[in-house]
Amino acid sequence: MLLILSALLIGVVAGLRTMTAPAAVSWAAFLGLIDLGNTWLGFLSHPYTPWVLTVLAIGELIADQLPSTPSRKVPTQFGARLVAGALAGGALGESGGSLLLGAVAGILGAVLGTLGGAAIRSRLADAFGRDRPAALIEDAVAILGAVLIVSVLT
Repeated sequence: MLLILSALLIGVVAGLRTMTAPAAVSWAAFLGLIDLGNTWLGFLSHPYTPWVLTVLAIGELIADQLPSTPSRKVPTQFGARLVAGALAGGALGESGGSLLLGAVAGILGAVLGTLGGAAIRSRLADAFGRDRPAALIEDAVAILGAVLIVSVLT
């Protein structure tokens, strides 16, 4: 049950920051916190994968600050978050023997994170009078949340 809850929560992280969730799960697999063994998701534990995903996650954190970045709710952005949630949640589920349940939980979490994150960020931006502080808070929540979620699995 802890893995399914973790899959849901890592999906929320994917809804906040698309690449942060797969990067965190990849680091967990690489460091041996989760065992993806000989599964088709075993590529996440390859020595290069967490580094590549981390670079992509950092790029996303930078791009999110640009005024030209589209809303997370447009189909392409929303779809990417669902895929990232399914991948990260599925990997957590697979490590406990339930890929499908983990993937579904990850997708549900991504929906919650995408829509809820957008609403909360909008309110924070209104309170601050500008978006950047709200975006930085969201970045911190996503990063710290991902670290906490995968560290609970040990």
